[in-house]
Amino acid sequence: MDLLIVTFASLLAGFVDAIVGGGGLILVPALFAIFPTAHPATLFGVNKGASVWGTAVATAQFARRVDMRWSALLPAAGAGFAASLAGAWLVTVISAGFLRKALPLVLLGVLIYTLARKDLGRHHTPRFAGRAETAAACCIGLVLGFYDGFFGPGTGSFLVFLFVRWLGYDFLNAAASAKLLNIATNLAALTLFAWKGHIWWHIALTMAVANVAGSLLGTRLALRRGADFVRSVFIVVVSALILKTAFDAFLK
Repeated sequence: MDLLIVTFASLLAGFVDAIVGGGGLILVPALFAIFPTAHPATLFGVNKGASVWGTAVATAQFARRVDMRWSALLPAAGAGFAASLAGAWLVTVISAGFLRKALPLVLLGVLIYTLARKDLGRHHTPRFAGRAETAAACCIGLVLGFYDGFFGPGTGSFLVFLFVRWLGYDFLNAAASAKLLNIATNLAALTLFAWKGHIWWHIALTMAVANVAGSLLGTRLALRRGADFVRSVFIVVVSALILKTAFDAFLK
């Protein structure tokens, strides 16, 4: 029964994550609820071991229908991988607890800005090209890759927001681009967890199948409904993240 519950949570997480990120909001609490005595690093490793496959499938699906700007995104993914490893190493040295109370406030700022700018992310008008776009994308990869390795919650939503706000992508193209960077940051964390022996592979692989199925459904829905739909889901997910992170920071 426990495996069935976390597998269903993985399916739902893959669905949400494929559209706009935030699948960890569903899957991580489910893992902690079902396996309360397990080491947190093991549960984070299981989460990454399942979700990285859904993210990869979502990226492949988006790439068939969306004009991915590979010349900028691939270097950014490489930067994100290296930065995520550095962040994951640093969290073994110092605690990331000081970010817990700041995170809901930052997310609230993102939500207010998105709601105030009604046209934000509705039109795909990239602001940069060539080396300038590559440099901007690599900055996003470095900063959020480090954040994902060091702390993590909300990484997918932050990636989408920065691709929209800074690079001028619409929400659909931003979601597709964020997936590629998320693969890199997730692989970095997965590499570290696997090296430390913190993954239950028999559970992670079962959950991965469900995560891929959910990812396929979410990607097809996002492609069918377009940028306005992704924007609406983004607002819902960020709102949920604010509530969850505020509860963890101030009420637990």
